[in-house]
Amino acid sequence: MFLSVMSLFPAFAGAQPSATLQDAVKKAIISNPEVQARWHAFLSSRHEQDVARGGYLPRVDLTTNVGRENLEQPNLPSTHYTRRGAALSLNQMIYDGFATRDEVARLAYAKLVRYYEVLDASETIALEAVQAYLDVLRYRELSALTQANFAQHEQVFRQIQERVQAGVGRRVDLEQAGGRLALAQSNMLTEASNLHDVSARYLRIVGELPPGEMIAPELLEQGIPSNVEEALKLAYQGNPGFNAAIENVRSAQAEARGRQANFQPRVDLRASQEVAYNDNGVAGRRDDQVIELVLNYNLFKGGSDRALAKQYAERLAQSKELRDKACRDLRQTLSIAFNNIHNLSRQLGFLDQHQLAIEKAREAYRKQFDIGQRTLLDLLDTENEYFQARRAYLNATYEHAIAHARTLAGMGDLLSALQVGRDGLPTAQELGQDRKEVDPASQCPAEAPQGATAVSMDLAPRAIEAAPARSPEPLPLPATPPPETVQQALTGWAAAWSAKDFPSYRAYYASSFTPENGRTLEQWASDRAVLFARPGAITVGIDGLKVHTPDANRATVEFVQTYTSPNYRDVATKRLDWVREDNRWKIQREQMLGAPKQVWVPNLMKPAARKKLARKSANDCKCD
Repeated sequence: MFLSVMSLFPAFAGAQPSATLQDAVKKAIISNPEVQARWHAFLSSRHEQDVARGGYLPRVDLTTNVGRENLEQPNLPSTHYTRRGAALSLNQMIYDGFATRDEVARLAYAKLVRYYEVLDASETIALEAVQAYLDVLRYRELSALTQANFAQHEQVFRQIQERVQAGVGRRVDLEQAGGRLALAQSNMLTEASNLHDVSARYLRIVGELPPGEMIAPELLEQGIPSNVEEALKLAYQGNPGFNAAIENVRSAQAEARGRQANFQPRVDLRASQEVAYNDNGVAGRRDDQVIELVLNYNLFKGGSDRALAKQYAERLAQSKELRDKACRDLRQTLSIAFNNIHNLSRQLGFLDQHQLAIEKAREAYRKQFDIGQRTLLDLLDTENEYFQARRAYLNATYEHAIAHARTLAGMGDLLSALQVGRDGLPTAQELGQDRKEVDPASQCPAEAPQGATAVSMDLAPRAIEAAPARSPEPLPLPATPPPETVQQALTGWAAAWSAKDFPSYRAYYASSFTPENGRTLEQWASDRAVLFARPGAITVGIDGLKVHTPDANRATVEFVQTYTSPNYRDVATKRLDWVREDNRWKIQREQMLGAPKQVWVPNLMKPAARKKLARKSANDCKCD
């Protein structure tokens, strides 16, 4: 299971028993009006094709009549009599320019269009049901998180209030704690409102309120290929929306062919048998039998048939453009969803490290606050950062699950992955689908932009390559260098470090520089580039400077270095050995004299340091 069962809120829970994701999706595709409308349109198309097939069969009509007739003729007396009769006629189409054949073919493709529209609506509603189901779980958990955050802020507020009432606390701290408490309460109300909204969306899609207990689903990983190109190829075969667009083109082609029948003659076989009594004033019975071939060839119709042919040619072009649009929409949707899977998967690791580190820092800050080593602002800030870290991890977890569902829906495989289907729905092959004429891949190449999965997380070597070391402004060195000149180089080195100007900082180190701990120069430069890329401002202070210059090409400085960042601070004694290189002072050796006094609470650790909050050895410290 990739999620835990959420804590429940009676105000937003329905009266139904526990439910699974499959239950919700099944109810959605059966009861949702949009899916039902597509289903009835599909059933209608099956009967519509039967209507067109009737054009192949003869038409038989029976006509009877009875009436009173008055006959007046010159020089003859008028007569009155009763006439009656019956006629049976048959009309069989022999040739109609293949209009009936093309109409049956058009409606066969139209039936497939309606079929794929049912599948497309089902996949779409299934995806919406999955998202609604997961969003209800998400906001139930977020509501619980905001309640816990509110409880923590309320506890701090009560603690400060007791101190103020006892006369040992400051009122400004109480005001600050009260403001943070109000913000925590606002966050709680916001998430409660969000939970209400997603519950209303769940009701619209599924047709019922979310149950009180919703079982967390497993991550939908089965059936997703390892690369986006393969996913696109599968989507071109399985995505119902794209397949509907292809069948719509074939339907338009058959319709355009059918318009050409207007330029062809029509041949019918007609047969009739008529019996009449007292017809036209002649007393008695009259029998009339006829069988004939009738040819009808329209010679001129005002140009209507030619205009109609052009009209349907444009409709064919329109259907092809809509097919290309469906291709582009599919490629975009699927490539984004596929990229989100891998991107969020990697983010989850870092976000998990973040929340674990902040959780430990939060506990440490609270203990330090209780003994007066941390200010109220420190405590409130770390409490808020912990809340935001938990919230970010929770959102990323659910977005990761939704990205899997969106990818499967784009491939047309979401319902099969959930093992949910609609009873009575035939297969495309049973409906006569034949893809020998159309290759979806040829109409829509499997192309996608390079995703985040192709971006290396080791940015240090690339940063060094992209930003070669540039030398600082040269400092003129006399034959016997005075101490002030070395001090200027040291000041420039510290300033480049504080400004996070890695190329300038790197230029202060000589080509003969040897890092400590057995690292190579490339490893040292890579580690430093990563540190420079971390967010947040830093400062490097220098105190107690001692300079020794044994000759014109060498110098040694010792000083107390104070390094400060948003989450770390240390004070250490350091020694730098300088040499002249290219008419500049450069560092040949860098050495810590004793362990630094340090406090380290990282906001985000590297993956290799997930289970460690700090490196206690000065040689392994990456913070200076």
